[in-house]
Amino acid sequence: MSYNIIFYFSDQQRWDTCGCFGQPLAVTPNLDALAREGVKFDNAFSPQPVCGPCRALFQTGKWPTQTGCFRNNVMLPPGEKTLAGYLEAAGYETAYVGKWHLASDGPLDGPPAVDHTVTAVPPALRGGYTGFWRAADVLEFTSHGYDGYVFDENGRRVDFQGYRADCVNGMALEFLDGYDGKKPFFLTVSQIEPHHQNDRGHYEGPEGSRERFRDFVLPGDLAALGGNAVEEYPDYLGQCASLDENLGRLVERLKEKGLYEDTVILYTSDHGSHFKTRNRDAHLNGGDDYKRSCHDASLHVPLVIAGGPFRGGVAVEELVSTASLPKTILALAGVDVGEDMIGENLLDVVEKRDPSRPNEVFAQISESRVGRCIRTPRYTYSVYAPGVDGGTVPAADIYADDFLYDMERDPYQLNNVVSDLAYAQVKAELRGRLLEWIWRAEGRRPAILDE
Repeated sequence: MSYNIIFYFSDQQRWDTCGCFGQPLAVTPNLDALAREGVKFDNAFSPQPVCGPCRALFQTGKWPTQTGCFRNNVMLPPGEKTLAGYLEAAGYETAYVGKWHLASDGPLDGPPAVDHTVTAVPPALRGGYTGFWRAADVLEFTSHGYDGYVFDENGRRVDFQGYRADCVNGMALEFLDGYDGKKPFFLTVSQIEPHHQNDRGHYEGPEGSRERFRDFVLPGDLAALGGNAVEEYPDYLGQCASLDENLGRLVERLKEKGLYEDTVILYTSDHGSHFKTRNRDAHLNGGDDYKRSCHDASLHVPLVIAGGPFRGGVAVEELVSTASLPKTILALAGVDVGEDMIGENLLDVVEKRDPSRPNEVFAQISESRVGRCIRTPRYTYSVYAPGVDGGTVPAADIYADDFLYDMERDPYQLNNVVSDLAYAQVKAELRGRLLEWIWRAEGRRPAILDE
């Protein structure tokens, strides 16, 4: 059968904000309920912890270095076949609401040459989405925590008043209320929360967040390293709680309309947040960096899929990459893209169809540095390109050791053992596997030097 599919993703949400992944406060009861019905992936990782590149990957199923969208402010190439293109060809109605971040083009710092940051995204730059559209290219430029505007499919400005996450979700409900049932639908809800508000340098939770979450418990890495988490975490959790409340409203509307049983919901985030505890040497945006690193704080994200074949309250311990979501979404629609997309059908992981599957993930880093890393159940090994600007160059021929963490002994990644002779053999093995990932993803075999 053809399932309706909802791809609901947040921006800059750590996995440990969710009850089903260990959050002690009642932040995500609705996502937790979906996890009990469907499948939760305890070890899901972003393949590129920057907004634009990850979104480009979500739309194309290709590495950011393949599409050229390796950093922010690079538009999605108009000729790239996307999820929307595949799904509309397969008979789906498509809808997109929220943040797009793939239609402006220019330098990382400076005015874009093609600028749709605060204007309507033209149809040719919507990645093949021809149906319902309520989006802004850079939503943090057209709105704050409260109030703002997006544009509809006809390029008309749509103003909203109220908390932003509620309003974006309201647009998704508007689509469902107008849905005629003639075709299966693919709805993307691209929320910007819990991203910090760029022009205010603050996480903007709903009013009352500081009181509601005053008893927060900082994750171990943030408690040890500081950053700005003590000040910002209550609002951050408030943003996450708002997302969850809106997810609950969406589920209720699906049930009211008799659509829930035939719909698969995929919930994740593009990347996490390290709250200015890492990359202190990068001097990016005046030191305003929250995610551009290979640490778990940046890469480890929530992932829950519920509905269709993803049922039973299953917890998957294997490491997976959200790079696999495009292929998984298309498989739910009965579309087999084979090797035209990276990753795997995550249902194959749930059902353990490949006993020889390597239990590891790979990520590319840009902007703060040109970096690459491999994450295994026990280790994170990361390299960077010395003296290379990650805002202008997508890849390098020479890398050097950045860090190696042994999470069995150091779960919060506080002790870098990359130069520890006791780990020389481990590093050599990880280096070889990382080079294989780089070769498969980028078609090059760079040199990696000791620190």
